[in-house]
Amino acid sequence: MGFPTTNRRGQEEDPARDGGAGPVKKGTRMKKNLAIASGAHTRVANPARTPTKRNVTTGLHQCAQAMLLSLGLLAPVFAVPPIDVRPQDATQGSLWLREDSAARYAPAPTLDTDVSMDITGMLARVHVRQRFTNPGQSWAEGIYVFPLPELSAVDHMRLHIGERVIEGQIKERAAAKRTYERAKQAGKKTSLVEQERPNIFTTSLANIAPGESITVEIEYQQTVRYLDGAFRLRFPMVVGPRYIPGMPVGAAEQVPAFAGTGWAQATTEVPDAARITPPVQHPKHGPINPLSLDIRLNAGVPLGEVSSPYHAITHTNEATGIHRVRLAQDTVPADRDFELVWRPQTGSAPNAAWFVKRVDNHQYGLLMVVPPQQQSEAARVAREVVLVIDNSGSMHGDSIAQARDALLLALERLTDADRFNVIRFNHTTNSLFTHPRPANAHNLALAKHFVNNLRARGGTVMLPALQLALTGQTEQRTTSQVIFLTDGSVGNEKQLFRVIRKQLGNRRLFTIGIGSAPNSYFMRKAAEYGRGTFTYIGKTSEVMEKMAGLFRKLEQLALTDLRIELPPDMQLEMLPRQIPDLYLGEPLLLAFHSQQLPPWITLHGRFGNQPWQTQVMLEGGGRDAALAPEWGRRKIAQLMTKLHAAQTVTARQALRSEVINTALSHHLVSQYTSLVAVDVTRVRERNALLTRHALQTNLPKGWSYEHVFGVPQTATPAQLQLLLGMALLLLAAGTHYRWRRTRC
Repeated sequence: MGFPTTNRRGQEEDPARDGGAGPVKKGTRMKKNLAIASGAHTRVANPARTPTKRNVTTGLHQCAQAMLLSLGLLAPVFAVPPIDVRPQDATQGSLWLREDSAARYAPAPTLDTDVSMDITGMLARVHVRQRFTNPGQSWAEGIYVFPLPELSAVDHMRLHIGERVIEGQIKERAAAKRTYERAKQAGKKTSLVEQERPNIFTTSLANIAPGESITVEIEYQQTVRYLDGAFRLRFPMVVGPRYIPGMPVGAAEQVPAFAGTGWAQATTEVPDAARITPPVQHPKHGPINPLSLDIRLNAGVPLGEVSSPYHAITHTNEATGIHRVRLAQDTVPADRDFELVWRPQTGSAPNAAWFVKRVDNHQYGLLMVVPPQQQSEAARVAREVVLVIDNSGSMHGDSIAQARDALLLALERLTDADRFNVIRFNHTTNSLFTHPRPANAHNLALAKHFVNNLRARGGTVMLPALQLALTGQTEQRTTSQVIFLTDGSVGNEKQLFRVIRKQLGNRRLFTIGIGSAPNSYFMRKAAEYGRGTFTYIGKTSEVMEKMAGLFRKLEQLALTDLRIELPPDMQLEMLPRQIPDLYLGEPLLLAFHSQQLPPWITLHGRFGNQPWQTQVMLEGGGRDAALAPEWGRRKIAQLMTKLHAAQTVTARQALRSEVINTALSHHLVSQYTSLVAVDVTRVRERNALLTRHALQTNLPKGWSYEHVFGVPQTATPAQLQLLLGMALLLLAAGTHYRWRRTRC
């Protein structure tokens, strides 16, 4: 679980080297087990043949180990399991797994991904085609853990076998899994798509013949983000390694539904750790998982700019007004998020956008309203700003440089009227000051020195830092803001969300996602619970622009207390039910569901102490949009938020049932529903060997493999626990030895 400590003197503590140990048994085997787990092979002396003093010391070691184990300070290593590959067989960019006990090896299936997007106005329809190829001599099952946008509504899956196409069916998750397993054992081709997090999915594909290629097509819909005068659409490409806190769960305690093929072991805080930690190929072996991208953009307004900040693209404007965007290279490694940005021409930016769709007897609507960018004429409000920075190993390289630059810019924007503090965390946590101090020249100089000396290393123990940032009373008349800079590479999102809901008070939490592949689900949801915003910085050159935009929001009054007025006798369901605060340059996006949609709505709110309102006529609008999946996704997200906050088993079961019913009626993948496709033809005889393969992923671009999986390690706390435990053992032995000498 790590050793989060707080040093309030403003000095960064030296992170201990991370390490790990396997399960330790009682008695004379403890020392041997500890040595073997740490990589050593040491024969344990027979107590009957050793001097008395050594026996006493060894016994003390064992007692100390037993004490550490009982306190939870020793834990098994969650490391990438070594793969014993013959050098003459290993090729660049391939993963070889043992086929049977005769030490034969089979190459794992390879993966190519083709992505096509059709963007119309505010909605994007996306097809992701994953082509699995089996280069081995035996039948294969491929399991691939991959990301999708956290706001995507996954509603279709198709299995392409030659010219045949098998449409996936939505089922309750356990039932879909049983269908898949029965088909796999029967020798039929079958595929399963499951959701692990709103932004992490697993594709399983069974019975791929030797030399065969099979394609699994996943289809989803998402809304386009409009912010600060530009439309943005992100497509994540890789699941970054997650830090897995908590104590290991024994095999007897593990939940079968959480069984997975990842490198991490289930823990008390992350029971599904094995499902969100796909094996990672070392960058020295070269990139894998090539991806192509083809986008058709129908913006609906004249465009002044189309760009991609993280990938080189080609852009053509067809005669029909459709903008065609492709990667400049045919394919790129799936190792960093792709983002497309398009800006309307001056004077063409929308003030509102309205889409409507009738399905059977149901009307669905999607409304975007852009409030006027009102600047506050009142005196600038004094702020209390707490800046939190992640300096764990996953932030090594480009990410920590981006985070330091962003933090220094934040410090530059503070005024004498503000108070501030800086908190940094990896597997330890410490703050610059014991409490927020005035932003005078002396304190700012201390802060800049503190930030400039930050280095990325160690684990991502986020919980103590979040608790520290949200601790203490804030003055009601003071605007209290927490700015949290991290890549969000954690697996215990639910635990962190609970802390935010419980401790937020009258603060606002603003998250800044750093690096090439941040955990956007955690970052966006944390900002939602924190009544703030999420900002993504993917490269150092964006720091100035993105942070300046965030500071403008922080320094201006937000549009608060928003509510909707409907025409008399009009009934409809609207999401979100509680409208969040809106900051400068941000639109309001509302989804509606009813038998009849209103002709108009009126928005009411407040800028500071001043009332504000605007009326929007809901006439015309786009009529061809598929809005039912978007409504279903939003409904499920709202239900899951309520489920995580539910206090009783009965309430949780009722909400779970409602999630399942909503997902089944809208044909959506959710935490409790999956898509499964089964071919009717048996292709593999029951006695033919079927080899299971967990497909490797790339390390996110800019990350250091050694800082994540080596020493120091960011993925788990286990190595740190072992090193600290061994240090205590040595201290105990030395103390006992000195005591014996003084007695002689």
